[in-house]
Amino acid sequence: MNFATAVSPHLKPRASVTRVMASVLLALVPGIAALWYFFGWGVLIHVILALLSAWCAEALMLGLRRRPIRPALGDLSAAVTAVLLAISLPPIAPWWITVSGAMFAIVIAKHLYGGLGYNPFNPAMAGYVLLLISFPKHMTAWSPPEGQGSSLDFIATLRWILLRQLPDGISYDAMTMATPLDAMKTQLGLQKAVAEISQGPIFGLFAGKGSEWVASAFLLGGVWLVWRRYAAWQIPTGILASLAVLSTLFYWYDSAHYTSPLFQLFSGATMLGAFFIATDPVTAATTPRGRLIYGTLIGVLVFVIRVWGGYPDAMAFAVLLMNFAAPTIDYYTRPRVFGHSS
Repeated sequence: MNFATAVSPHLKPRASVTRVMASVLLALVPGIAALWYFFGWGVLIHVILALLSAWCAEALMLGLRRRPIRPALGDLSAAVTAVLLAISLPPIAPWWITVSGAMFAIVIAKHLYGGLGYNPFNPAMAGYVLLLISFPKHMTAWSPPEGQGSSLDFIATLRWILLRQLPDGISYDAMTMATPLDAMKTQLGLQKAVAEISQGPIFGLFAGKGSEWVASAFLLGGVWLVWRRYAAWQIPTGILASLAVLSTLFYWYDSAHYTSPLFQLFSGATMLGAFFIATDPVTAATTPRGRLIYGTLIGVLVFVIRVWGGYPDAMAFAVLLMNFAAPTIDYYTRPRVFGHSS
């Protein structure tokens, strides 16, 4: 039998890197639209800034490494990294936050390890953690959801992000707030009950006002990705199941001081991380059983850090920590090779 190529693989892959990355970007659209609706124009501005920065960094590194630029830019991997980073940042953060985070993600977390397919850590989360640790003031000041505080139009938002200039009559305090996870963690530390804290204006039906619908939109896009088999179902299943089980057990034990499972699942970056970040095929576990273990341990780490750690939303830290463990998980969960007894 004659094949078109001399060596394996002789079967054409079902989906190219470009197609997979394009599908991820398409699945992110509902969540980005919800973020824009509830939190303003800053979301789209930071997406554009991150895309431009990531593409420039990618072209620069490819040029220095003497690699072809156009095919690498065309695979959309840099675009996915940029968008994931941008939508994880506060919409009113200054421009240099996004630019420096995207540059670090592409140059340090991706290309210094050899480029796409060789990076051991998720580039977007590596950039996010760098920014969170280095600039906590900017990274924890979020704009209030639609209908609360002082909302800015596109031009005013652009002037604030680029020049740090606000319109007359609007103060910085009026356009910033703590996230629901941050507010819940801080006030629980002051010995307040969950029911009392949840009466605050930033809380909605079962999580943060606005953020619960953003999480639902990311859930919708993530389920579509899994249905199309562009994301492994075991990882989000492990994350969401372990987080739900732990939060349910502690909620039953003491509902006054532990939040409900719905709050944990629909707050912060839970849905974004479960379907779009932890499922990165390069940095995650690759065996079916390993993926389930990998996802389960991420969910456990998210709950532990949120409840007892120093950061209210722990998805980035949990993913990076499990990136360390992914090779070991794969080693111990490899399927048995046919023809061998063990």
